[in-house]
Amino acid sequence: MTIEDRTNNFQKKLIDFKIKGFAANCRTANFLMGIFAAFPVTLALPVDALQVQVNPNNPQLGDTVSVMINLDNPENANNPTVISGDKTYPAFEIAPNQYRALIPTTPLEKAGTRTLRISGDGQVQNLSVQVRKRTFPVQRINLPPGKAGVDATEFELKRVAAFKALQTPQKYWSGTFLKPNGGRISTIYGVRRYYNGKFADDYYHRGVDYAGAAGSPVVAPAAGKVALVGKVSQGFRVHGNVIGIDHGQGVTSIFMHLSRINVKEGDFVKAGQLIGAVGATGASTGPHLHWGLYVNGLSVDPTPWRTKVVE
Repeated sequence: MTIEDRTNNFQKKLIDFKIKGFAANCRTANFLMGIFAAFPVTLALPVDALQVQVNPNNPQLGDTVSVMINLDNPENANNPTVISGDKTYPAFEIAPNQYRALIPTTPLEKAGTRTLRISGDGQVQNLSVQVRKRTFPVQRINLPPGKAGVDATEFELKRVAAFKALQTPQKYWSGTFLKPNGGRISTIYGVRRYYNGKFADDYYHRGVDYAGAAGSPVVAPAAGKVALVGKVSQGFRVHGNVIGIDHGQGVTSIFMHLSRINVKEGDFVKAGQLIGAVGATGASTGPHLHWGLYVNGLSVDPTPWRTKVVE
């Protein structure tokens, strides 16, 4: 065999070796791909146990922001919490492994970014929510000299403040809220005021006024427990005859200036149930119903609650 023949034979063996090696690598790759296909769960990345959803995703001032939290291992953790600014809001269970916190926004705040810090299942998640600006109507009121209006009594203020601070764990309401009176809306939520030319920085209309006729029925907009009944004879000089319903989980309704009260504290009422009648008691210039909706102690716009379900 010549040197040229030996060289050609060596090159052929080298080529065969490379081809066989390539084929072996391909078989190994296919084998590994088969393992991955057969055991996708075992090799998948771990799932984040803290799942959060915020509604509405484009809120405006006066809206209630709902923070839904799903936990994979709730038995190993306390109820989650949500921190916004310097306030901590509780998250209540609304379904198995599902919790919800409600965050109020008001006309006294500035529009812009809110940072939410959600804690649960031993994890922490930070979310940013953009709260849109909203223009509220402005009223100009001129008071005669020496007339500053009616002052609330200390008893009245304490009772109402304690009522608005309720955070009952049970959720009583279901579905959208009803209109509490058949009259037209005379004053919407959030109206700002000038008094004698000076802007009232801390004032906004904390509810919706219905121009119902005196004696017309007032019904519960949603189910709940009657947690406040106050009367003029007890010192409720500003609120007048008043009813407060606890809808649960930090949501409360207050009904002011009533002429008649048909319920007592401790009663459980259903949506649409008669609770009283329109009047002009307390600091009122004429018959109307004032309905205020409060979330974790702050007055929010009731209108979205009448058009959208907050579960």
